[in-house]
Amino acid sequence: MAQRDKPPFRADHVGSLLRPDRLKHARENLLGAQTADRHLGPHDNAELRVIEDDCIRDVIALQKRAGLRCATDGEFRRRSWWLELVMTWDGFSATREGATSPFGWRNENGKQQDFCTLWVTGKIAWRPSTVVRALEFLTAETDAVPKVTIPAPQVVHCFMGGDTAIRESCYGDVDAFWDDLVAAYRKELDALIKAGARYIQLDDVGIPFICDPSYGDIFRSWGTTPEALLGEYARRINQVLEGRPSDVTVTMHQCRGNREGLWAADGGYDPVADVLFNQIDVDGYFLEYDTPRAGSFEPLRFLPDGKVVALGLVSSKTPELESKDALKRRIGEAVRFTPLERLALAPQCGFASSVGGNPLTADDQFAKLARIVEVADEIWG
Repeated sequence: MAQRDKPPFRADHVGSLLRPDRLKHARENLLGAQTADRHLGPHDNAELRVIEDDCIRDVIALQKRAGLRCATDGEFRRRSWWLELVMTWDGFSATREGATSPFGWRNENGKQQDFCTLWVTGKIAWRPSTVVRALEFLTAETDAVPKVTIPAPQVVHCFMGGDTAIRESCYGDVDAFWDDLVAAYRKELDALIKAGARYIQLDDVGIPFICDPSYGDIFRSWGTTPEALLGEYARRINQVLEGRPSDVTVTMHQCRGNREGLWAADGGYDPVADVLFNQIDVDGYFLEYDTPRAGSFEPLRFLPDGKVVALGLVSSKTPELESKDALKRRIGEAVRFTPLERLALAPQCGFASSVGGNPLTADDQFAKLARIVEVADEIWG
């Protein structure tokens, strides 16, 4: 079985990486308390950008040492995986103070904290993106395939509180909201592609939340059903991606939540698999599969020829290094439902979806990335 010459690669990773202490300390010293609302989105501190540049060069080298064929900037310029983008545009505000989101972070002991609250304060309009600027630096600094990650459009809808919150905003009309949001996303993709992006990943929690039956009543309170919401999300993703160049690979990462070792949802892919794989126009998927919370591999039977799933079998939440035998065994289980040529290997999520990062060390992180490459080389050649 051959390696792949285009992404997603047989050994790949989701995007975010642990921030070094130097970067975390500089961010706090130069910007102030990390929890302050004004730091949820992009900054314009020239001194901090110089430190970010140095740390990004180091993390590009780390990915090369691990043997990866793609490189991200570790999301080192971001406070969080998703707010960096939307807080660049007109129309959004967010806060962690007094958050009222129906979704929350949990662990084995139950809910630990609320999501931040996002709302629309005016008409949504695209503005030149800090994500594009970050990609330009990454592209200039690496000879690997640059990978850029952005939140999927349904994340905005989901984290706002669905149609109910939109109707209570300045929009009133849900279709008008989607028209403006899709237009902003299309402009963002166009700017990324013009800047050289050929590997773009949409990070999504909206569809995995539909997999969690405990959230069904939340979606119904929005005046919809989980099934109808899934169809709406599929349609809006396709509107964003329509007409993209054939040499641009777009993948979608399905995440049940990842914040400093916490998560936000349970449930297998069974309720969404057919739509996810066959009605959404992306080239590949990164699927969380490191714990039983993600269910079985059986939904992979819906995966069509020409699409690739990177199995997220390596946990970015814990320091324990997965054994080669265990990873190979689980890939063998997945092959019961889809051919090996449609599979790849990755962590289940990024290592630092926010500045704090997950509870493991930089050495743990490197060992996991190198293990992914090692296993992929032994399986796919």
